[in-house]
Amino acid sequence: MKTNKSIAFFDRQFQQQVRDQDFTLNPFELSALPHLRGRVLDFGCGMGNLAVAAAQRGCFVVAMDASRSAVSHLRQRALAEALPIEAIEADLRNHTGTEDFDCVVSIGLLMFFDCATARRVLAMLQAHVRPGGIAVINVLVEGTTFLDMFEPGHYCLFPRNEMASRFAGWEIMHSEFRDFEAPSRRIKSFVTLIARKPEQQTA
Repeated sequence: MKTNKSIAFFDRQFQQQVRDQDFTLNPFELSALPHLRGRVLDFGCGMGNLAVAAAQRGCFVVAMDASRSAVSHLRQRALAEALPIEAIEADLRNHTGTEDFDCVVSIGLLMFFDCATARRVLAMLQAHVRPGGIAVINVLVEGTTFLDMFEPGHYCLFPRNEMASRFAGWEIMHSEFRDFEAPSRRIKSFVTLIARKPEQQTA
């Protein structure tokens, strides 16, 4: 799998986190954790801090990321703590999925794809949430001015209201915009959406 600027950026960040033993959950992961149950897909798991926390609460987690450093670390940690986590290195742009999950989480990932790919992958993730299950999606949106981590021409800043429209018909349990300061007075603007998929209709 070809490593692009984004993967290299996060590989360096993940390696630094391991050296610093910095495994705290970020604010988006803290918002997601109380909603996770059963079989969970953590799509773009990074260091796997949320996967570990979910597994410690009784979930079985399939954790996927493109970063070899992150996946290697998570495998070692899951083995050392005997946690029910399957950590997989994969090119998430082309992943299609073969099973459904009680919860699907994708925090801080989809904006690293071009917009057509991001929307296709989002639809795939939605399709693999079981009826009555939970999706947690977090992305950067328009208004973001910090772009250092992106591969030029291969990223997507979603329109601010697009995520809610793409979950039309789902029960929106949480929707929040948050801005964070970045270097040189730039901004990272996120939306986090947590939604429950409708139960299947019975005849």
